Amino acid sequence: MATEMAPKYDPKSVETGRYQEWLDEKVFKPSGDKKAKPYSIVIPPPNVTGKLHLGHAWDTALQDMIIRQKRMQGFDTLWLPGMDHAGIATQAKVEAKLRAQGQDRHQLGREKFVEQVWAWKDEYAATIKAQWAKLGLSLDYDRERFTLDDGLSEAVRTVFVKMYQKGLIYRGEYIINWDPQLETALSDIEVLHQDDEGGFYHVRYPLADGSGDIEIATTRPETMLGDTAIAVHPGDPRYAKLVGKMVKLPLTDRQIPIIEDHYVDIDFGTGAVKITPAHDPNDFEVGNRHDLERINIMNDNGTMNERAGKYAGLDRFAARKAIVADLKAQGYLLRVEKIVHSVGHSERSGVQVEPRLSTQWFVKMKPLAEMALKNQATADKINFVPERFEKTFTQWMENIHDWVISRQLWWGHRIPAWYRNDTGEVYVGMTAPADAENWHQETDVLDTWFSSALWPFSTMGWPNTDSADYQRYFPTNTLVTGYDIIPFWVSRMIFQSLEFTGKRPFENALIHGLIRDEQGRKMSKSLGNGIDPMDVIEKYGADALRWFLSTGSTPGQDTRFSYTKMDSAWNFINKIWNASRFVIMNLGDTTTSSVIRDRDRFDLSDRWIVSRLNETIGSVTRLNDQFEFGESGRLLYNFIWNDFCDWYIEMSKAVLNGDDESAKRYKRQNLLYVLDQILRLMHPIMPFVTEKIWLSMPHEGRSLTVAHYPEYSEDLNDIVAVEQMTGLIDVIRGVRGIRAEANAPISKPVEILLRTKTTTIEDTLNSNLEFLERFLNPTALEVGPHVKAPKLAMSQVTSDVEIFVPLAELIDLDQEIQRLEKEANRLDQEVTRIDRKLGNEKFVAKAPAEVVDEQRAKRVDYLSQREAVKQRITELSANK
Repeated sequence: MATEMAPKYDPKSVETGRYQEWLDEKVFKPSGDKKAKPYSIVIPPPNVTGKLHLGHAWDTALQDMIIRQKRMQGFDTLWLPGMDHAGIATQAKVEAKLRAQGQDRHQLGREKFVEQVWAWKDEYAATIKAQWAKLGLSLDYDRERFTLDDGLSEAVRTVFVKMYQKGLIYRGEYIINWDPQLETALSDIEVLHQDDEGGFYHVRYPLADGSGDIEIATTRPETMLGDTAIAVHPGDPRYAKLVGKMVKLPLTDRQIPIIEDHYVDIDFGTGAVKITPAHDPNDFEVGNRHDLERINIMNDNGTMNERAGKYAGLDRFAARKAIVADLKAQGYLLRVEKIVHSVGHSERSGVQVEPRLSTQWFVKMKPLAEMALKNQATADKINFVPERFEKTFTQWMENIHDWVISRQLWWGHRIPAWYRNDTGEVYVGMTAPADAENWHQETDVLDTWFSSALWPFSTMGWPNTDSADYQRYFPTNTLVTGYDIIPFWVSRMIFQSLEFTGKRPFENALIHGLIRDEQGRKMSKSLGNGIDPMDVIEKYGADALRWFLSTGSTPGQDTRFSYTKMDSAWNFINKIWNASRFVIMNLGDTTTSSVIRDRDRFDLSDRWIVSRLNETIGSVTRLNDQFEFGESGRLLYNFIWNDFCDWYIEMSKAVLNGDDESAKRYKRQNLLYVLDQILRLMHPIMPFVTEKIWLSMPHEGRSLTVAHYPEYSEDLNDIVAVEQMTGLIDVIRGVRGIRAEANAPISKPVEILLRTKTTTIEDTLNSNLEFLERFLNPTALEVGPHVKAPKLAMSQVTSDVEIFVPLAELIDLDQEIQRLEKEANRLDQEVTRIDRKLGNEKFVAKAPAEVVDEQRAKRVDYLSQREAVKQRITELSANK
């Protein structure tokens, strides 16, 4: 039986306790139905570095919407939760916390520091799970994973060992990005470039034979202490005679050669560049070609080392100042140009990155990238949505460098490599060598992206390929993530999955944009414009936030958060709440909600609403399958607000307030059926409020979460009813428009004349006079093809009816003619717009035939309306 609903929508009372009930009822678990088609999503694991932001809420709201709909459609669904240890990011947070307490990790030692990080992880993992609950995410927590748990750690070791044995992982000395604060290597995509003010320092290097000097320019004068050559372009006439000579390196007692190399741009600057192989990636390559010494002049923490002579111990920027001062004092500094240039900064610590020579572990990327690109030309390709993001993936793969995977951190997967004491012999394996006492393990850990790249299959039990979950739910169906993470994560999951499983990790990659503030700015701490999703939920409820996030943009586009949009979302839910309350209060003894009964007893509004509902079900299902959630949301909004609430419910009141008990019974049944279907359609987006309403009315089943999703049925289409009802609504809207223009409220009865163009519309209007009486409040109502237009009347034209409302005492003929001329002009513009479309060969060729036919039909309709408006203008002009 129905239960009473509160008179006003209150999200707190609706949402409180509901999530725990879902968990207790285990409705989020896979169905276990082996005959059902599996559908799986693995959550992009949030970092255990803090609370979730609006971007996470957007990401997970879309996933929950997908998985809830698939669950209701009968799929055997799995949405697997988990979190990422986020090595460098989490260690940076904990180190910052320790610094605030006057400590550092070296004082604690590795073991106790890692204990501190685990405590941090436990705290923030609990926070994240509480936020997931607030959002209503239908996750199967029995399968929750963490990138440092035992199973995933085994997967990481397995992958490392196999890649090493295959020659895809190697150890070498290269120029890498170095974070001097965190004292660790960074991959290219962990470096953020920003414009910094700096200087171009022009320095003269004297020729060793005293015959002159050569001018170079550098933005990093502190690195000149590591110079091992000056390079010029081969054949540069300015320097041809100097090639092979030696120059004296300023501020040192060393001499370095002048060499030729095609790397040098003959037209840039002086055409001569200093070569510092240990502190610049391009110089490193030049040094390799010319067998130059690599001199590292910097310590791990960004201070100068003993190779820097008297500057040893100075911070790199303090050393820069001291060196520039000495260059000036000794006559080597020619001039300094102030410049603004792009400088790399650590994504995590924010400090300026230092390119420096270091021995690290690398992944050889070329064969993996080629395999991933080749797969995109097969039927097993990843479908990027929108398709344009495949180009982002392709460009990254085509221009990829070897991936530095070692990090000088303590939090993360320890690299499974051991070095034999004092011999330099390296052993890589799943466990330590048998004579472990003679070996010491690599102290570095793996880049956090190394483990998260395995996420889609490691979470399913791999490397145990007999795992039930791996067999049933891998590959996964859909990945939902932001476009900013395609190089970081999406690309790596693809090539690692292809390498180790022979399968793509997911069928679809749904890419969304960023959430920005109302002014279109990226949300950041520095701007103070960040929004906590929990604060939004506290004010508006999770359903309102989910509605905004799920339907607020098209795939791939950024969206702007605003409280105005949240107000609109809340108002929409309140509209649904009030409509549902009206239906439930008027049910009487009606008990059937999910099936249609006695269609032969339907009146026009019943036939129309069922047909419109069916049409909406078909379109929403199709659009959701295409991930066009913004468009499907628009259709749902229009159907619920306009068709159901503003028209069908209002029309039902005439029957419910009447004396025909039989008609009331059928009307109640249909109201309940349509409401039931609406709640099912809306449940994936608004799970809390739809469940609350559904449980408050007659229903079959324990929860909407596992109820059947509505299905489109050709039998429920009623084109005639839709056409008739559209004509009826157009007339009502037309009269309302006239009343508004004339400032004649609905409470004031007026005479209404309706000149019909077809017998169909005439029959429709005459058959539904009760609706016209209720909505128009006429003193007299005349309907027919021979209705004569009064001389002094306001008019409106629909597709099939000319509407006249005699309002002699209110009419200003000149104003009425002006209004009609505006309407004629609007119709002219509509015709022009359609002509432009139909004149576009690409549109006619590519658009579906029904869309083209619809445009042609609209053109005929607009021309007919325009003709009637112009005829009316002629009639009124004659009466002036």
